[in-house]
Amino acid sequence: MAHACVLVHRSLFQRERSNIPAHGGRLAERESPCAIKERSFMSTLPACPKCSSQYTYEDGSLYVCPECAHEWNPQSTVAADDDDVKVYRDSAGNTLQDGDTVIVIKDLKLKGSNNVVKMGTKVKNIRLVDSDHDIDCKIDGIGPMSLKSEFVKKA
Repeated sequence: MAHACVLVHRSLFQRERSNIPAHGGRLAERESPCAIKERSFMSTLPACPKCSSQYTYEDGSLYVCPECAHEWNPQSTVAADDDDVKVYRDSAGNTLQDGDTVIVIKDLKLKGSNNVVKMGTKVKNIRLVDSDHDIDCKIDGIGPMSLKSEFVKKA
């Protein structure tokens, strides 16, 4: 797509220099090739709902954004941001949020140490992160660590 833009830009520049009429009309003396390109080739397609890029294109019945690779149906009324929200759940299926207090449901051995996080240990003020261990926290007597949400229940 970059080559097509360069070719369009170059051909418009050459037309301006030789005073060849472009698109059925005469070029204005002060109008730049970029302004002509924007005026002549401006897309009527909507901007990407995910990244707000203006460079969208149609692919069959879908619109596609080349910058973030987001595809959407123009007739769809579902918001694009609903798919990106990750829901963190504990072992019982309860939804977890930042700042919650949880209880460890089984003994957890710590790698590289002889310490064990005992079953029933209360962990306050958790922070949810997007990694393989969903919870960052600080446990009294042990220190900062990461836990998987499947080994805790909401208090």
